[in-house]
Amino acid sequence: MAHYKKRPKVKRYRRSFYSREMKLKKGIGIAVLVLAVLGIGWLAAPHVLDWATHTWYTVVRNRDLSASSPAVSEAASSTAASEAAASSVAEPEPAPEPEPTPGTAIVAGSWTEVDVTTLTDEAAITAAAQQLAAQGAVYAVVPLKDTAGSLYYASQVPAAAGSVAANPVDAAAIARVFKANGITPVAQLAAFRDPAGARADHAMAIRYKGQEYLWLDNKASAGGNPWLNPYAAEAVQYIGDLIEEVHGMGFDQVLLKNVQFPSSTSSKQDYGSTNGVDRAGQLAADIAAWQSRFGTEVTLWYGYSLSQVTDATSALGVPAAQLGMKNLLVEVPGSSTLDEAGRTTLTRMLEDAGVEHTVIRDDAAGRFE
Repeated sequence: MAHYKKRPKVKRYRRSFYSREMKLKKGIGIAVLVLAVLGIGWLAAPHVLDWATHTWYTVVRNRDLSASSPAVSEAASSTAASEAAASSVAEPEPAPEPEPTPGTAIVAGSWTEVDVTTLTDEAAITAAAQQLAAQGAVYAVVPLKDTAGSLYYASQVPAAAGSVAANPVDAAAIARVFKANGITPVAQLAAFRDPAGARADHAMAIRYKGQEYLWLDNKASAGGNPWLNPYAAEAVQYIGDLIEEVHGMGFDQVLLKNVQFPSSTSSKQDYGSTNGVDRAGQLAADIAAWQSRFGTEVTLWYGYSLSQVTDATSALGVPAAQLGMKNLLVEVPGSSTLDEAGRTTLTRMLEDAGVEHTVIRDDAAGRFE
């Protein structure tokens, strides 16, 4: 019996020929390949879409996009421009609001004077302001200090302590309400003709030469009164303090009257040290001092009679316009024959003398012009 040699058995293992490291590298390679394909697809997509769209419209729909695109763009631009134009027409830009006129400004308009004793409370002040506004008044002169030296409001200036009237008005309320009704209030103050102030502080007053007695403009038995001394720095300061006080109450414009010396001249009058300055020179210096003190914060007016404006009187020394004021109120007496032509000539003469604004008060008619 033949014996055959047995074949050796081959042992088979169910294991992969790839190691773990090789599997990892294979996975990374596949991932990189996928990302590369996606990236190329993302970059190529717009071009493919453009080609497909162009092919569709040119081959299937028989249209030329390159020719129609500018027309479409132009139409869109035209539509946008039309809408913008319509919007600009339908909604115009609002006009800027005008700046409010400052209280110190001098504007054209009628003047009037009020009876301050009737302005007893807020209701009376409001009624007066509304009535003036209805009449077309622009300026209202409010007398707050008269030629007796009486103050119609409760002044806190020390030298005025004994000069306040029995029933003072609320000056701040007058200024506020008048302004609210479109009226510019003008505080009127008598300046150097002030018996009460002279008696309160002798340093401000004219005296008899060589005596401590106050000089009087007439016999005491005939009702003579003392005056403030235009040469006295204390008197100029006092008037300036009153201007500052009423300005603080709301009066941006002030009318000073009686900025003058007494009409009578006498060797018995003692003005103290004058330093050789005459009457006109001293009044001009006082006016300049007030103007320098208040500058543009307060508009100062000065009131004089027609004769004081046209002639050189003893009270001023020169015609009023030569004293250097910018704003002048001229009081024309009822007996005057000054007509319209004469007033025009007067105004031009004052302008030539340096007066910037002139208001004429006709005493006979009781009105300002």
